[in-house]
Amino acid sequence: MNGRHTAPGGALGGGLLVAGTTSDAGKSVVTAGICRWLARQGVRVAPFKAQNMSLNSFVTRQGAEIGRAQAMQAAAAGVEPTALMNPVLLKPGSDRSSQVVLLGRPVGEMSAKGYFGRSDGRGGAGTPQTGRREQLLGTVTDCLQELRRTHDAVICEGAGSPAEINLRRTDIVNMGIARAGRLPVVVVGDIDRGGVFASFFGTTALLSREDQSLVAGYLVNKFRGDVSLLEPGLEMLRTLTGRPTLGVLPYAHGLGIDEEDGLRVSLRGAVRESVVAPPHGADVLRIAVAAVPLMSNFTDVDALAAEPGVVVRFVDRAEELADADLVVLPGTRGTVRALEWLRERGLADAVARRAADGRPVLGICGGFQMLGTLIDDEVESRAGTVPGLGLLPVRVRFAAEKTLARPAGTALGEPVEGYEIHHGVAEVDGGEAFFTDARGQALDGCRVGAVWGTHWHGSLESDAFRREFLRRVAADAGRAFVPAPDTAFGALREEQLDRLGDLIEEHADTDALLRLIEKGVPEGLPFVPPGAP
Repeated sequence: MNGRHTAPGGALGGGLLVAGTTSDAGKSVVTAGICRWLARQGVRVAPFKAQNMSLNSFVTRQGAEIGRAQAMQAAAAGVEPTALMNPVLLKPGSDRSSQVVLLGRPVGEMSAKGYFGRSDGRGGAGTPQTGRREQLLGTVTDCLQELRRTHDAVICEGAGSPAEINLRRTDIVNMGIARAGRLPVVVVGDIDRGGVFASFFGTTALLSREDQSLVAGYLVNKFRGDVSLLEPGLEMLRTLTGRPTLGVLPYAHGLGIDEEDGLRVSLRGAVRESVVAPPHGADVLRIAVAAVPLMSNFTDVDALAAEPGVVVRFVDRAEELADADLVVLPGTRGTVRALEWLRERGLADAVARRAADGRPVLGICGGFQMLGTLIDDEVESRAGTVPGLGLLPVRVRFAAEKTLARPAGTALGEPVEGYEIHHGVAEVDGGEAFFTDARGQALDGCRVGAVWGTHWHGSLESDAFRREFLRRVAADAGRAFVPAPDTAFGALREEQLDRLGDLIEEHADTDALLRLIEKGVPEGLPFVPPGAP
């Protein structure tokens, strides 16, 4: 495979599906690590996830919306992200419904029952529309095939667990796509949670004979301690299942990769803090991020946390804003709901007091919309006209068509790039433009005093702009904080991706992984009946 840049003669490149015993088992990390390891070997590799449920998304250069984890994996592979890498994206709007994004474009809202249909296999009310699963499976299979035609290898990521037997009939992301693409499957388990051997065995035993025939081995993730103490259990697992463990990955602190799902992971009290170096100036800078409902693209603040001396904390109480030098209202899939949440908890009043005192506030996307005077929403919440916080002279009207863009411009005298994902259209009537073009014409956002707002996600990853913004924040907050002159967020991200590649190269059986990718599913894998022990 090394040195080959396309599959010869129109043949398909190799492939592998990384499944997990549970959500958060480490599928995204392992997929990215394998992509980086292969890319360093000269292999042209691409990531793929047939269906993703996430509020953290990204916009490709073609204007398609995909899961941010797949964009991160594409960076690990050294390729430009495309809609082919994540053909179906589900963006939760509540516990029961999601916006469906197909091939990078929103196609409507759907309830979980409407999307998956009945789980008992019977017809009648609640059954999926005729052929929906087949249509989606056909779409995702076509995307996978196209990636395999143009790459040496495609590393696919599953979702949740392949043993979610209530959803197997409609599955297109785990064993459904593995069977359609004849992909060997490696199952990842998080040993830090406990019960990893039972999880490996139970996951395998719950699968049908046909699905089991694709499961080629296991990867243990987040192990702490002496691997020799684990070896008897690994050997017993092989005896019970007939499948090898292809690696034991150690627990690695501070990987800092883009997280997939802001709904499932509670950020209450979570702290993101630079481990690069001590503060460059005399003070640290404290940033409080309101942990609003349906928070989206909270990875925006990772670039702030990468700065030495900056501490980022997610909060949900008004008193937690008291010692913050900057308050960030992040993006959300429910702007009106998040605004109500701010008011219910007293956070709205606390933010208003900050603004009156000239203390810095930053709103990003949905957070920017909340800072305005009025929100007219007949699309997302269907709440009609709702008063905003009134801190910026901005009126927001939600449009049916979603804005998806990759803008670039200038802010605070420095170049800046970002990406836009929003239904809200802002009408700015006063203040100063936040982002402008080369001629000084307004592109996006608004600033009044120490209150800033923009629709642009990812803008803080522009190093020079971020440093200048933090200087302004520090000055307004009265802090002797000085941004480090050489923090390069892109370089830090590359270092983290290299660490993922190192985990695979140093702790996985890379020869075995390469055989699976090149040669496909091994012959003669035994069937493990439930209750076999």
